[in-house]
This record gives sequence, C-alpha cells and structure tokens, in this order.
Amino acid sequence: MAKNSSSSTTVPDTAWLGRGRHLGPEPEQDVRRNLIALKAAGVLDDFLDLDPAEAARSTVLHPRDESADPGPSARRLFEARWHVTDDVTVRAQLTTYDSDARRKDGDAGVTWVLAAEAEQVWDAHWPSPATMFWPDSDLVPWDHDVPSDLRLRTTNHLPKDDDELRHLLRECTRRSWYIHVVVHEAMTPDAKGQQPVSTFLPPSLRHQVVEHRGTPEQAQIADFAMKRELSVRMPRGGAVVLPTAPPHPEYDAERFTVRTVFLDGSEPTELLDRVKEFAALPRPLPAEAEQALTRLRQGWHLLTPDEELTHAQDMVTKYAEALDAMTTSRDLYREAAEAAQAALAEVTGGDGTPVTTAAPGQGKTDGGAGSPLSAFTKAFGRFREPKK
Repeated sequence: MAKNSSSSTTVPDTAWLGRGRHLGPEPEQDVRRNLIALKAAGVLDDFLDLDPAEAARSTVLHPRDESADPGPSARRLFEARWHVTDDVTVRAQLTTYDSDARRKDGDAGVTWVLAAEAEQVWDAHWPSPATMFWPDSDLVPWDHDVPSDLRLRTTNHLPKDDDELRHLLRECTRRSWYIHVVVHEAMTPDAKGQQPVSTFLPPSLRHQVVEHRGTPEQAQIADFAMKRELSVRMPRGGAVVLPTAPPHPEYDAERFTVRTVFLDGSEPTELLDRVKEFAALPRPLPAEAEQALTRLRQGWHLLTPDEELTHAQDMVTKYAEALDAMTTSRDLYREAAEAAQAALAEVTGGDGTPVTTAAPGQGKTDGGAGSPLSAFTKAFGRFREPKK
C-alpha cells in the first residue's frame, strides 16, 4: 500500500473518500454479503467482486496503465454503482489491503480504501458510500480510523496520559482522512448523552467524523494539550472541531469552537453547523486517496451495456485513427525511400560509378541547389515529415 503523504491538490467536490481498518475475521465476506443484500433490495444497480491482478490487467478493448494496479498488498477490489436521484449515478470502488502489521503477526486487521464519485457535486444527505459496502451494524468492526484506531460510529474517550493525548492529536490531525471533534463532558452524561452527536449528521457526513470525549476531570489537561499542539482551546462543557495540520487558511479556532454542548440526547445544532461548515472547506487530497480516485476514474470495470457499447465504439475510432496515422507514416517513408534511390542513381550515374561534379580547383558544388548532396538532403528530409 502506498504511504500516506499529501499532494498539492484538494478533494474534488464530487467525491467521497474513506479509509479505515476492519478488525474482524472475514472482511471481504462482510462486504459480499452486504452488496448482495443491497442489490437484491434494489438499492444498488450492480456490483463486481474482482481479483486485484485481474482488475489491473490490460486488454485490447480495455487498455490500462500502472495507475489501475492497486499494488502487491491488495487483497480484493469491489465496485458498486447506484443512483442517488433519478438522473445522478454514483460509482465507487473499495479495495482491501493487508497491513504491514497483519503480515507480520496477523493481528492488525485489514485496511480498506474507498473512493466514490457522483456525476454532480456531492450532497451530504445522500446515502453514505461506506454502508453500500459495509453493513451498518455495530457487530461488524469495519470503522476503525487507521492512524488512531478509534471508531467512527461511537464516542472515544481521550487518553488520560498527557503524552499519549498529544500523540493522538498529532496523529489525528496529520494522518487521518476524517474530521475530528472533541466534546468535553461537563458532567458524566446519562445513556442518552453518551450517544455520539455524529448520529444527528446527514448520512454521508456521519461516516466522516471521529468523535472524541473528554471526561469532566480532563478539562484542564485537554485544554493544555490542544493549545500546545494545535493552538485551539477546549471549553469546559463545550466542543471544538480540530484543524488539519497544517490548518486550512480559512480555519478560525474561535469560529469552530462551541462554548456549550448539552449532552442530554437533544440535537446540538450549533456544533452540527460547525462540523458541516468545516466539511465544506477545501481539504488536501492525500496521495493514497488521489491514487484511489485515479483508479476509480481510469480503471472502472462495471459498465452498463450502453456504456460498454459506447466504449467499444470509441476504441474502434481510436484504433482506426491510429491505423490511419501509421498508414500515412508508411506512405511518407516509402516516398522518401524512392526519392533517396533516385538521388543515389543521380550520384552514381545509375551504374554505381560516382559522377564527377566539378573539375579540380573549380570550387565546391556539393552544397549547391542542384547538387547530388542537395538531392539526398531533400530525400532524407522527408523522413522527418511524420513528426511535424
């Protein structure tokens, strides 16, 4: 799997990207069961279950370059297509990988990368691409964030140790693909207050948020760590949406801080608005995500019959144009060769004996307009015409 480094581009507004770790025993089987069930229910138009080597293979009808190869650690590649409205289609690829730790001790779960793209700007109220592949059940542990190992669909309490807390903040803001929100509990909440506030978010945004919780006694230590690491403050009984590292130019710590969050099961409207606002900011596109998006766009397999016909017609046109260009090039080379032979005959007089073009002492004529050298120059110059 490629290393996670950032590129200079931002996430396209048509795309939904996710990365996580599945800690269960049969990740690919969990995906298959979910895809089969959703297709049977009419939620999905169709899906494919592909071997990575087969998915990357190039054919005459479907030529693919190295960008279609998910790499040697890829385990399986899944594609799915669905409609979010009558005229808007979403295409998505999920690839599972063996992590380095799993290859060593077999106990670190399976990493997955998901890239989805719609035919228009992504709407957060559309279904989450994650639950098109993974079952939205707490019994299936597919939703662990890669750098922090925290889960998306629940609350995660901050470490008690200051060094561990600061390390966590660095990992979450530098390496995670998700939005991280820290909520401080002014007092220990009841069962309703313990539910993650992310459940109130629109479906596509719900699986883009990792929610951290600070216990009542952690107010000071959390505030100190976040101020030192990220230059943001943790208000007692409030919440803050953490910046990326480096922070986006439009990120303002005060703007993304909420002074009071009531953890009583009611909808925290102000905090939700700040999360949505943060999600709307341009986000850097990690190199691994860019590769996944390129594979989705250039290595797509799940074509409809109409798309397959259009693709075949396009390939016929391209091959016909290439053949025409080769034929034109061949004709030009043949004409140049014939001209070269004529020039050679002129130089040798047709019998292989060189023709004397000037008497000694009369000056050089081999560069003149009517000289044999000029004939050769013109003849061989035709070889350059196809490149013009």
